Amino acid sequence: MEALAGLRLRDRAAMLDDTLVLADLHVGRGAASTVDLPVGEGEDMVERFEALCARFDPAEVVVAGDLLHSFDTVPVLVEDTLAGLRAVAREAGARIVVTPGNHDTMLDVVWNGPTTPEYRVGDTVICHGHVAPEAGADRYVVGHDHPTIGIEGQRHPCYLAGNGVHDGADLVMLPAFNRLLAGVEVNRMGAADFMSPLVRDADALAPAVRDGGDDETLQFPPLGEFRHQL
Repeated sequence: MEALAGLRLRDRAAMLDDTLVLADLHVGRGAASTVDLPVGEGEDMVERFEALCARFDPAEVVVAGDLLHSFDTVPVLVEDTLAGLRAVAREAGARIVVTPGNHDTMLDVVWNGPTTPEYRVGDTVICHGHVAPEAGADRYVVGHDHPTIGIEGQRHPCYLAGNGVHDGADLVMLPAFNRLLAGVEVNRMGAADFMSPLVRDADALAPAVRDGGDDETLQFPPLGEFRHQL
């Protein structure tokens, strides 16, 4: 899939040149959970981020929207998690940039680092994807929809990639980095079922799933061809 050219995919993230891209951390989502120690929050998220930084040694980390989960007040655990992420980035010598998403309503309360609606890496523009980007690009990397795919009765977080599907530009949608989020199953979804306006032809989007055990990325045909096999 040409849309994935130059991207190294690991643990719901993507590495492009010297930039690590994460989407939909939704820090604070666990505060609304009935689970006492929800998987995907706090130390778990920080440790996974640390592992990615150790593997890729990024110069910059771009959060493609929804660093935070929506809330009226900021839970203490949110500040602790953000402090942990900052510490990991500082130790790795990486700068964190946030492209705010629709859930980042209180971002300015807890984040004093750099923010920008869209972030460019060469011919690729990174943004959350909840609104159409203003910048032209050969490829867009977004989050927002939290894609998963059901295969043989099991759901897997997946990347979605399409060649030339948004005004002639390639599109890559990342899964949610927060493992607490169930995500949406894309198996039967059409373009109108996606929240992101960048998705105009769901049939042209090809899922990619990470197999952590074998440390490989499994790439599947576009959904229009693949649905009948699921």
